[in-house]
Amino acid sequence: MIFRCSYAVISCAAVAASTAAYSQQDIDAAMQRYERAMAACNEGNLPRPERDACVRDAGQAWDRAQRGLPPSTEVISPGGRATIVVPQGSRPPLSDSDLVTSPDGDSTIVLPADGSRPLSQ
Repeated sequence: MIFRCSYAVISCAAVAASTAAYSQQDIDAAMQRYERAMAACNEGNLPRPERDACVRDAGQAWDRAQRGLPPSTEVISPGGRATIVVPQGSRPPLSDSDLVTSPDGDSTIVLPADGSRPLSQ
C-alpha cells in the first residue's frame, strides 16, 4: 500500500515537472515567434499604419501565448463619434467628453468623460 502511494506521488510530481517544462518550451517558442514578427515589422518596408498594426498583432499574439491580456473588442462611443478598443468583458466608457469655452474665450477645453471640471486659477 505504501509503495502504491509513493509511486502515485512520484508520478504526479513527474507529470507536474514535465508540464512546467512543456509550458516553458511553449513560452520560449512564442518569444521566438514574437521576436521574428517584430523583426519583420521593423524591416522598414511597411507604411506606418501597417507597421503599427503588425507590431500590435505581434504583441497580442505574445500576450495570448502568456495567457495575458484577453482579446480586444471594438465598441462605438455613446456619442457615435469614435471606435474604442477595449478588452473583452470590460465596460465601455460611460459617455463622451464635453467641450467648454475658457472664461477668457480664447480656447476650448475638453472635459473628461467623468464630468470633472478643470481647476480654476
